Amino acid sequence: MIPVLGYEGQKVAVLGLGRSGLATARALKAGGAEPLCWDDSAEAREKAEAEGFACADLSRDASWEGVAALITSPGIPHLYPEPNRHIAKAWEMGVPVDNDIGLFFRSYAAESWGDFDTPPRVIAVTGSNGKSTTSALIHHILREAGKPTQLAGNIGRGVLDIDPPQDGEVVVLELSSYQTDLARALTPDIAVFTNLSPDHLDRHAGMGGYFAAKRRLFAEGGPDRAVIGVDEAEGRYLANQMAQGAADDRVIRVSAESKLAGPGWSVFARKGFLSEMRKGRQVAAIDLRAIKGLPGAHNHQNACCAYAATRALGIAPKLIEQAFQSFEGLPHRSQIVAEIGGVTFVNDSKATNVDSAEKALQAFDNIRWIAGGLGKEGGIEALRGALGKVRKAYLIGFSARDFALQISDTPHEICETMEAAVARAAAEAEPGDTVLLAPAAASFDQFPNFEKRGEAFMSAVAQLKG
Repeated sequence: MIPVLGYEGQKVAVLGLGRSGLATARALKAGGAEPLCWDDSAEAREKAEAEGFACADLSRDASWEGVAALITSPGIPHLYPEPNRHIAKAWEMGVPVDNDIGLFFRSYAAESWGDFDTPPRVIAVTGSNGKSTTSALIHHILREAGKPTQLAGNIGRGVLDIDPPQDGEVVVLELSSYQTDLARALTPDIAVFTNLSPDHLDRHAGMGGYFAAKRRLFAEGGPDRAVIGVDEAEGRYLANQMAQGAADDRVIRVSAESKLAGPGWSVFARKGFLSEMRKGRQVAAIDLRAIKGLPGAHNHQNACCAYAATRALGIAPKLIEQAFQSFEGLPHRSQIVAEIGGVTFVNDSKATNVDSAEKALQAFDNIRWIAGGLGKEGGIEALRGALGKVRKAYLIGFSARDFALQISDTPHEICETMEAAVARAAAEAEPGDTVLLAPAAASFDQFPNFEKRGEAFMSAVAQLKG
């Protein structure tokens, strides 16, 4: 646990008592603060009270007396589409609002750091797609290189729930736009921006607000080194804003679409080969094509980002390449779950938007595509030009019929359920085909989250073998 500093002897309200909320309450208490907890769910409040935390109804003015700050969970809207009523109350009462990420950055550096030979460092990863894989891959490389490391944030443990820092440790944080948007302190040593595509637009009132939330990771004091994907205009803009000149190697530009030129530091992938360039010369190269845990161009971008971040720590290219070879990938992200009768079954349940689904569709051939769920704004209209390798689509969930209309030129079948879609796709698949779950939709119509949806896919595939 990381005890929260700066609130000793003060009351701090905690809004939202899920995983991050309870961890925040514990860390506040460990740092000498008095947490006052609230959640609109009676069950969540009972769980907090069972741990000995006091609960205070934040809708009442009396509950705010003497409160020094409000710490809110990332899933609670604080501005768009409209402010949560308790956050609006904090504004009215003049109480500063923060989240656990802000508390982490203000509390991680402790007095004991003066005794370390090598101060601990933090790598923070954000972006629309690939940030989980990139974060996990960085963590894997560090472990394989023999460095102490922890993985936290949107993946792994809660940021305040990790172990106290040790000499030479590197903490890898995956951060969503919900987390970066509100945190009052954002001071990683290395910040990584993978890419940007439309997502969570209602929460951020459009692309401008969404990008602004991501960009804060690079603006609040600025990292010592920035790894920035430049395959979109926003990334090129951000890299330009961070660099003092063309040769400024504090910025490492990354691309999975084009060869990068210039005197600066860059890492790019072309035709399956990763290249590192410095001062206009290639200094290292890795063949990514045979690495099973990183299939497709989107994973090559993840590899480039992880490579750049760990090279910024001084890890040798050869060690990074060896770690790539042993990386098994993450569940529900281009995860090969079985090969049956020459047919490959791939679980990419995390492909919850059009952009990530398109990347999955580009990574495989002869695709039997399982898609659908709770469609997002615009549906899958934008995918029509990316379906050239799809032999047939098997549509499930709430938006199945809408999706059918949007891809009417592609052979398709409305299957409704995951079990039916897997059964139909498997029955019609031929050797060399790939049955790919890449939903291009949220899971909340039929499943509580994308993980459960992926597990349903894997269970249905397991039944085929059994």
